Amino acid sequence: MSRRKTTDMAQLRIMILGLLVALAGPALGQSNPFAPAVQVNDRVITQFELDQRILFFEALRAPGDLEQQALDRLVEERLQYDAAQTLGLSIGDEQVQAGMEEFAGRANLTAEQFVAAMGQEGVAEETFRDFVRAGMLWREVVRARFGPRTVVTEAEIDRALELGSATGGVRVLISEIFLPADTPERRAAAQRRAEDLSKITTLGAFASAARQYSAAPSRGRGGRQDWIPVGNLPPAIRAQILTLAPGEVTDPIEVPNAIALFQLRDLEETDAADAEAVSVEFARYFIPGGRSGAALAEADKIMAEVDTCDDLYGVAQGQPEDRLLRDVLPVAEIAGDIAIELAKLDEGEVSTALSTGDGQALVFLMLCGRTLEVNAEANREAVRQSLINQRLASYASGYLSELRADAVIQRLQ
Repeated sequence: MSRRKTTDMAQLRIMILGLLVALAGPALGQSNPFAPAVQVNDRVITQFELDQRILFFEALRAPGDLEQQALDRLVEERLQYDAAQTLGLSIGDEQVQAGMEEFAGRANLTAEQFVAAMGQEGVAEETFRDFVRAGMLWREVVRARFGPRTVVTEAEIDRALELGSATGGVRVLISEIFLPADTPERRAAAQRRAEDLSKITTLGAFASAARQYSAAPSRGRGGRQDWIPVGNLPPAIRAQILTLAPGEVTDPIEVPNAIALFQLRDLEETDAADAEAVSVEFARYFIPGGRSGAALAEADKIMAEVDTCDDLYGVAQGQPEDRLLRDVLPVAEIAGDIAIELAKLDEGEVSTALSTGDGQALVFLMLCGRTLEVNAEANREAVRQSLINQRLASYASGYLSELRADAVIQRLQ
């Protein structure tokens, strides 16, 4: 029997099982795993899909609140399918299979090997397939809707090449604004405000807006930051900063629970060649209490006691393992808010600007070290594509926020 027929038969058995469970109801003494758990406009998310997505994220060793992440991702996918349907877009099975191979290839596996590994963790093949299909379909939506708007000029490429060349280094003075966006409503409002703030062209106006609107600790100093080597910045931010003139502001950038904007205040070339951070080792110690006075006081006490990330193990001794996390990640894979804070730090330095997504814990963030790579001469087309991808990502996050703000989302269980 062919693999496709086997898959079809498996899907049929699941559908029959779901129907039998639904018909039996309370007589079985069990809840129906295929019952709708969430409704998103006219689409539903079943409890089975939610449970599967949690298992999938667990198998990928994703950090954070996996249940909330799984729910958020599935809701977003339903909205993305709605957008694709409106545009008349779809993804064929062969394209999805190629996407699965590409995703599995990141772990040096074939799609078949990856599916087998996921199966050992209890993850169904269709869960992986649906995850890949949704991502590919959304990329098509973004290209169709925003592709014509992502024009990159030759002058912007020239500037990015000049500032990113290995003939000298570059450091920048930037200011920041973080608009709170921890609910769909606040995210939609933040997106609208961010569009206005991105048009600011003076340092004073940006500083005033930071004091009025920013949720970051830097609001008290008008969002101003000290000199930062451009190679420390996350790629998405660096790609924008390098095309700005002093006084200009980046497009809105989505980060967890916030929308960020950055203004270039000054740029300085140095004699040393730029060394781009390709991976970063960092530690996070979670202090209960959010941004309370007691939590901040404990953070100050710990800061006075530790010099390196290794010292944090003594601080965390006897506490639950998840109180201290230490990671080594490529810069591109670090969550936006964490990556931004790490860019400001030297080895052994600490930031206490962040809290966990639910606001219940203060994040004591410490930079353990960076792996650097001196920039090679860049290819013009590669630079162009990097700038295009960054702009598409910015448009996509804003559009998704709009879709979510306009959607009717209801938890059914």
